[in-house]
Amino acid sequence: MYSIDQLEAFEATAKTGSFSAAARSLNKAQSVVSQHVINLEIDCNAALFDRSGRYPLLTQAGEKLLSHAQVLLAQHQRLRSCAQHLDKPFISELTIGLDEGIPFHKLSSMVNQLEIDFPNTTLEFFTASSIDIVDLIDTDRAVTGIIFSELSLPSHIDYESIGSIKFDIYVASAHPLAQQQVNNLANLKLHRQLLMRSRNNKSSDFQLALSPDIWYADNYYVLLELTLQGNGWCLLPNHIANEYVNNGQLVLLPSEFNDMGWHANVDVIQHHRYSLEPMFKQFRHSLRQLLTP
Repeated sequence: MYSIDQLEAFEATAKTGSFSAAARSLNKAQSVVSQHVINLEIDCNAALFDRSGRYPLLTQAGEKLLSHAQVLLAQHQRLRSCAQHLDKPFISELTIGLDEGIPFHKLSSMVNQLEIDFPNTTLEFFTASSIDIVDLIDTDRAVTGIIFSELSLPSHIDYESIGSIKFDIYVASAHPLAQQQVNNLANLKLHRQLLMRSRNNKSSDFQLALSPDIWYADNYYVLLELTLQGNGWCLLPNHIANEYVNNGQLVLLPSEFNDMGWHANVDVIQHHRYSLEPMFKQFRHSLRQLLTP
């Protein structure tokens, strides 16, 4: 019968591309990992890797089994986490990571209700880029995050979409791009781009680097200030830019196309070990109203 050790060895080998790298990632001897994979192949009565080359490659049978193994391992991780925390006392602290690009004008009422329902809870808030918040939840520095959607999240992080935020491309009113109509994206490559990037040098999936000349920041308000000073063009949330468009300091990029903007989905994310805790569950449900008019 298949064991968790066998499936972990199989998944790690497929992910890392070699038995030695899989052994390092699992902190096991290479011979142990190799034997686990061999035993799994015996149980499946099929070769899962083609070993004829320098590195093992998944066979058709291996590719078919991999997705099922990944699902089972993720569920096993949740089961193990749940079992380890059954005897733990009630969690008395809620740490929330906020991406500053998301409006939080309704957050105070949600927090006030949370204080009424859970009066002994300590709340902590901090702001960071969405990718940094994912990393902080991944390392248990935070338990809840409100972020722009990322295509890839660790398997132990749960998420729920709560709406979207409109982004558009803006420039300062005195910037050369404000005086011309953009016919295609190639025109933007001739001018400096101002781009959001996390502290570990990663950009969100919708923050695409287009120009060869880029300045970076991990804060939308820093990007706003750089844009106002005419340092380049920038994709900004409309709610941050609107005030400066109305007073004439910023200009929505003139374009031949009706709309070059982007609707970025907003997610609430939590480490799965906390998702069913009453406090976190209630707060997550309350956040569904965060972006409603």
